[in-house]
Amino acid sequence: MAIFSRLRWRLKVILREIWVRVTAFGVLGVLTALGSAGFGYLVPPDLGYKMGAGSVEPILKIIATAMLTVTTFSLQIMITAFSSAQTGATPRAIKLMQTDRVTQNVLASFIGSFVFSLVGIIALETNVYDDSGRFILLVVTLGVVALVVISLLRWVQHLSEFGRLGDVISRVETAASTALKARCERPWLGGKEWEEPPVGVFGITSTRTGHVQHVDMGALQKVAEAHDCRIWLCARPGEFVHGASHLVQCDALPGDTETREEIEEAARDAFTIDHARDYDQDPQFGLIALAEIASRALSPAINDPGTGIDILGRLARVLAEWHPPNSPECVFDRVYVRAVTPEQYTEDAFAAIGRDGAGHLEVALRQQEVLEAVAEMHPNHFGRPAAHQALRAAAHSQSAMTLRRDRAVVAEEAQALAARFAPDLDCNVGHEIDGDTSDRNA
Repeated sequence: MAIFSRLRWRLKVILREIWVRVTAFGVLGVLTALGSAGFGYLVPPDLGYKMGAGSVEPILKIIATAMLTVTTFSLQIMITAFSSAQTGATPRAIKLMQTDRVTQNVLASFIGSFVFSLVGIIALETNVYDDSGRFILLVVTLGVVALVVISLLRWVQHLSEFGRLGDVISRVETAASTALKARCERPWLGGKEWEEPPVGVFGITSTRTGHVQHVDMGALQKVAEAHDCRIWLCARPGEFVHGASHLVQCDALPGDTETREEIEEAARDAFTIDHARDYDQDPQFGLIALAEIASRALSPAINDPGTGIDILGRLARVLAEWHPPNSPECVFDRVYVRAVTPEQYTEDAFAAIGRDGAGHLEVALRQQEVLEAVAEMHPNHFGRPAAHQALRAAAHSQSAMTLRRDRAVVAEEAQALAARFAPDLDCNVGHEIDGDTSDRNA
């Protein structure tokens, strides 16, 4: 089991940035162009002349001109795709598109080829190469041309889907599913299952305002070991923190103010806090992003219930990855962590859609169907939360739907679901139907 420290997580985040690949390919282009001059001794002097090594300069000029144009055009396409995803899906999906490997590799190869050709032209004009060096440069140039052609073919294929609504939804679903599976494998982030802290613990508050993106559990464990204490994690990844909220609680008994400040500073350093949430350690964020896409599609301005129905199916597929904790390995035995509950998952996934899709019969019925499927997969864990969301969605439909029979159908589905999985809940969502004697549009 991989345990990511804060440094490794930072490195992982940095390696996703597009400038890393672009810089790497650019440096590789410079080294390749200049390195060709150093391997000229491997080629007989007259071979370069016979093989037409003198034609390499025109080829490099063509590559430089073409790559500059293609790169500019590709950047415009990328920005357009980002804008389309932001307006058509959700701004929370832009980060996933920015880390798309195909896009990054294609743009990096274009820029790397441009830098290679530019450096090669400069070196040729300054007579860095002899005839043998020119031949080596020609061979490398032909390889660069092959790389460019392959990249163009991949780019053309990728553009057929990149930035489309279906592509964005699939990326968010994959991110949510991956994060949920990782959390199920480590429900307490490698720590111990939550138990209420004893009386007398002191809280360590945040000095920053924002969302917790990452928690370095190893750092918290070291603090606890160094001071022979236990730590309760109060702010899990994804939670909003501010100057008055506790990051952790600690049962250490520092003998002086300096020791307490040392504990507080070390504990705060274990948290990465930023203005936006991150998908990696936060499975709830992926569910919320999917629900946001559905809510936007169900808005009066878009009026696309089909997308809402599609999202409901994807939410069921993501939640199907959940499984109860099965004695995961405890690596950080001095850190106590709350697990994300099924109630929280169902709230994040279905509450907004139940509200915004309440007026669409097809969406309301699909939500009841999906909630029943989620409840049936794990009745002991998701049965009651799913029933609660079903009744809540049905209550919204009582206010949003105009036809009495539509309201009755949705209410019956919700009441049947609640009767199966949570019979103790108040199932009276049809009171408006019982007391109504006419359709609302009459």
